[in-house]
Order: sequence, then C-alpha cells, then structure tokens
Amino acid sequence: MSRSTNGRPEPEVIVQYLDGFAYNKVKMEEAFLPGGFLAEKPATKPHPPKDPSVKKEDVDLIANEFELPRAKAEKILQQHAGDVTKALRSLVGLS
Repeated sequence: MSRSTNGRPEPEVIVQYLDGFAYNKVKMEEAFLPGGFLAEKPATKPHPPKDPSVKKEDVDLIANEFELPRAKAEKILQQHAGDVTKALRSLVGLS
C-alpha cells in the first residue's frame, strides 16, 4: 500500500540512494515505452558528397606527412569533402 503525500500517492520507489536520488517504477516504465526518452532512434550516417574536389597538393601533403599510400590519402580527403583541415584533424584524432 502506498502512502499519500499532499493528496497524491507516493510513487513506488525501486531504489533509494543515500545521496537523495531514487528511481521509481512509474518513471522507469515510461522511459521504456515506445516513444519514451530511451526509445531507439535510427542512426544517421553522414554521406560524403558524390564528387568532392580533391586537390593533388592536399593528397601529396597527407601522403607525405603521414606516410600513407596516395589512394588512402585521397579516400580520407573524399570523406571530408576535400577539406584538408578536417582530414588532418581526423588523422591526428582531434575530431
């Protein structure tokens, strides 16, 4: 039986923590309902442009500095729409 607080029934608490946080049954059930905040959303994958302009100098820069084959350097630039700055940042691990 639930207790009443201010005229409303107290929610069924599943876990009560010492720091004051608690999980209650109603909110947990709502979270897992279709459309709830935990509902799975389709993953969107960014699509590279079909024909990005890749400059020969940029391919040479990436191939020489990172000691990569030209084909891989060109592929990385295509993935970043020909933007050498974004390609370099991704290779270094900053993006």
